[in-house]
Amino acid sequence: MSTTPSQKQKERAAKLRETINHHRHLYHVLDTEEISEAALDSLKDELKKLELAYPALVTLDSPTQRVAGAVLDKFEKVPHKIPQWSFDDAFTFTDLKQFKKRAENYLQKNNQDAVPFSYLCEQKIDGLKIILEYVDGVLVTAATRGDGKVGENVTVNARTIKTIPLRLTRPLSGIFEGEVFMPKSSFDALNKRRAHNNEELFANPRNAAAGTMRQLDSQVVEDRDLACFVYDIAIVEGDVTDTQQGELELLETLGFNVNKERLLCSSLDEVWEYYEKQGKKKDDSNFWIDGMVVKINDLATQRSLGYTGKAPRFAIALKFPAEQTTTLVKGITLQVGRTGVITPVAELEAVSVAGTTVARATLHNAEEIERLDVRIGDTVVIEKAGDIIPKVVEVVQTLRPNNTKKYSFPKKVAGCGGDGSIEKIPGQVAYRCVERNSGDMAKRKLHYFVSKKAFDIDGLGPRIIDQLMDTGLVMQPADIFTLTKDQVLTLEGFKEKSADNLINGVADKRTISLVRFIIGLSIDEVGEETALLLAQTFGSFTMVRNANLDTLIAVDGIGPIMAENIVRWFKDQDNARIVDNLLKHVLVNKHETQDVTTLPLFGKTVVVTGTLSTLSRDGAKDKVRELG
Repeated sequence: MSTTPSQKQKERAAKLRETINHHRHLYHVLDTEEISEAALDSLKDELKKLELAYPALVTLDSPTQRVAGAVLDKFEKVPHKIPQWSFDDAFTFTDLKQFKKRAENYLQKNNQDAVPFSYLCEQKIDGLKIILEYVDGVLVTAATRGDGKVGENVTVNARTIKTIPLRLTRPLSGIFEGEVFMPKSSFDALNKRRAHNNEELFANPRNAAAGTMRQLDSQVVEDRDLACFVYDIAIVEGDVTDTQQGELELLETLGFNVNKERLLCSSLDEVWEYYEKQGKKKDDSNFWIDGMVVKINDLATQRSLGYTGKAPRFAIALKFPAEQTTTLVKGITLQVGRTGVITPVAELEAVSVAGTTVARATLHNAEEIERLDVRIGDTVVIEKAGDIIPKVVEVVQTLRPNNTKKYSFPKKVAGCGGDGSIEKIPGQVAYRCVERNSGDMAKRKLHYFVSKKAFDIDGLGPRIIDQLMDTGLVMQPADIFTLTKDQVLTLEGFKEKSADNLINGVADKRTISLVRFIIGLSIDEVGEETALLLAQTFGSFTMVRNANLDTLIAVDGIGPIMAENIVRWFKDQDNARIVDNLLKHVLVNKHETQDVTTLPLFGKTVVVTGTLSTLSRDGAKDKVRELG
């Protein structure tokens, strides 16, 4: 490899030096900043690597010359007795106030008094969630979160963690939740050993903890010195406490390792003050912290608020500002979703953010591209929103190459099918395909129609849907219910038994719940939670279909834009024809609504695990809901 830099590399180095020196001056001299310190560090790292590869680029004024972190088959699968939820995220004080308002509105809607809330604030440890089950005070099972419904049995490994008690101080039976983490001191020692042995280093303590808990050799786990904080009681015998704070105090008396850093706050102002304090000293801890968990302290209120489809209504994760870095935009591509909405994506030069490698980041929509003025060839600042989804937040204008062109949103997108034409969605900044019933779009919708969230048809997945559509046997949902065994046998890979299984799987779904039917239609912005809300509010598909704009807007949880989408979807003649054809073959059950306090299972918790002989697990859950 030549050590002589090209003209392009010389120009890049010169622009990097100029840009870094500018931002260092702002930061160190003027006590201000235009980009984050993390993004500035990323630029310095790029320059350092460039100079190492091409020493001739080093100059006396170079900044480098200054002294200045799914269930695996190898473990037994463990169905969770209690669903493992994720927290909704908050990033601002406004987000906190909205969290409180949502909780108050929910209680008011359900005719319950919203007494003044107090909030328990705890550090959010960045590790691996673990679910511990004890019987008569003895640890019997330790499992990872997995997909929230099924985890991995890591009991043997958990036993090697000294801060997880094998026996509680009282012979209680229950399920307890916590976080396994690798202390920074243990992480540093581990990476030193790995470097000495010429092994690949772990990116961060979170990855190290997750990788360690998945080791088959428990001796490896013990040698790596993991730790665990327990923070929640999912199930326990009897009413042992009435507050979240009381839960933590009980956990301590039972012998669990509980994080001492927590605070009970009587107002959101106190919560925010504590959050800012935690943010300033988070790097001083011997473990990674990525935010703070805020929970309404009263357990009775927690039970009243319950859960949405994915998160508790009584708690929220208040996240610290995301880590940022810089990289180059290699291209901009357009992704087409199943409802035809188009999302622009920046194709990036791969870079590490918060310990993970990122090569793509969302640009959201055409308006965001225009606001940021993102161009191919630009150096951009990216971050992980909530430490999960990468996004472009800023363009470093001073590093823009000469002769770049403003990105212009095209008029046609190949993934839309038809002639590829696109249009702006009325009242929104996003674009969508004009032809939303093309072959490509129809495939995406049918993939979702047969998925587990919707009709959940046994033996019918995306690959078979593609085969059926490519051969012309299926073009819309109704066609699935007219398939014959002889037709299925013409498909590659099908024999007598598999064809029978597919036909039987389709027959089993000729009667479907209202919620699943709505989900399967792929109505714009209508997912599982909204489908359940529509079913609970209107009871029958006819009522849902005929609901007008004012009626929909009046439903708590459905805003004006979503209501317009629903009304518009049902008025569309193509959609109406698809629905009418489907209803010729499928019976949609009404969603029964009544006073749940009169039903036999009201107030009880029912755990559905394992395999049932007459129902799917989702079917069993639906039946339980019907009984209160």
